[in-house]
Amino acid sequence: MRRLFPLALLLASSAFGQPNWENVEIKAEKVAGTVYMLTGLGGNIGVSAGEDGIVIVDDQYAPLAPKIREALRAIMDKPLKFIINTHYHGDHTGGNAALGREAPILAHHNTRKRLAAGTRRGTSSVPPAAKEVLPIVTFDSSLSIHVNGEEIRAVHFPSGHTDGDVVIFFTSANVVHMGDDFFNGRFPLIDWENGGSVTGLIANIDKILGMIPDDVKIIPGHGPLAEKAALQRYLTMLRETSAVIAAAKKAGKTVEQAREEKVLARWEEWGKQSITTDRFIEILYNAR
Repeated sequence: MRRLFPLALLLASSAFGQPNWENVEIKAEKVAGTVYMLTGLGGNIGVSAGEDGIVIVDDQYAPLAPKIREALRAIMDKPLKFIINTHYHGDHTGGNAALGREAPILAHHNTRKRLAAGTRRGTSSVPPAAKEVLPIVTFDSSLSIHVNGEEIRAVHFPSGHTDGDVVIFFTSANVVHMGDDFFNGRFPLIDWENGGSVTGLIANIDKILGMIPDDVKIIPGHGPLAEKAALQRYLTMLRETSAVIAAAKKAGKTVEQAREEKVLARWEEWGKQSITTDRFIEILYNAR
């Protein structure tokens, strides 16, 4: 099985397959209240900037740390107070190596565990992370930070994208950062070898939809800023595609047969990013 790279990393790669960090632009978008979204290369970064300082959710890759700092200063020239990781994947935690020197890193227990131990996906492996990458504050079910006039609440939703996923609720701003539990407008990666589950992901999103108001703003792990209707469409897609694959498996069809029969052709538009339709069929066959 080939190693999976985020779409942004593929697009930014040079002819030699390495990211061209110089060409990456970190862009800031105001979301609501004190909250902004930074896009660049890797997972979307959530930002709360106010009188108490700056809190960020995820931090992309270490070579982008200077550009991330510059983007944060352009929003507000305040110190970095906290870093929250939504899960362990390197396009969300790579910046820990540099930015973790400036502020404590917070994450679920399983995120630290997988970073510290190293992980495998298929034939690819990621070695144990350096000490400075590891979260220094971990939690089980939830954790709250009270800064910038609001409660920033991190809540663990188990067995979705990974087994360490946390969703971040900016309670006063009415903004939610979903991490990679939400790929807006595209098929997701479900890391079944590291605790991910399609049934768990569906259950988690269904629960979150019941928790958030209709006028909420949602920062996805990947893709553009979203509203609640986009998350509902995403959930519908997951339910329908997983039902199709469950029926194919029950009929004794292999992954290859499902691909040849184009069983997910109806959802082809979702497969035009890093996770193609053929790849998503494989994910659904494995990510129970």
